[in-house]
Amino acid sequence: MISVTIEQRIVVKFHVKLGKTASETYNLLKEVYGHECLSRARVFEWFKRFQDGREDVEGDSRPGRPSTSKTDDNIETIGNLVRFDRRLSIRAIGETVGIDKECVRQILHNNFNMKKVCAKMVPKILTFEQQEAHKNLCTDILNAIENGPKLIGKDNNM
Repeated sequence: MISVTIEQRIVVKFHVKLGKTASETYNLLKEVYGHECLSRARVFEWFKRFQDGREDVEGDSRPGRPSTSKTDDNIETIGNLVRFDRRLSIRAIGETVGIDKECVRQILHNNFNMKKVCAKMVPKILTFEQQEAHKNLCTDILNAIENGPKLIGKDNNM
């Protein structure tokens, strides 16, 4: 499946070959793609590139070193480590995998939708059942506190 950006570049290239203007192309893209539409500047930039004879719709290669931290292997390894022991620190995970702790945090946040809470990795979004169980537990604790001076689970005969 191609990305929305590449799809729109293909449309721009098609409009160049049809002899449409960049403004017409942008307006049609905006109408079809709405908030996912390329910016006006990007549409005009790609329109000019295709007018100048460019054929490839893929973006240019970018300078710099490619990312070596966010590989599928690292993501899988981090996922396995967290599932095995949720109390691992981000620093410990980073040292185990051999990548920077900020990369570990981003992988946990973006790929696993998790964040660190009280030294334990937890999902950021609880399911409805988990929310209900949490609410019921809190209600039981509050009721126990309001019902008397005894400790929870202890007899009054002390």
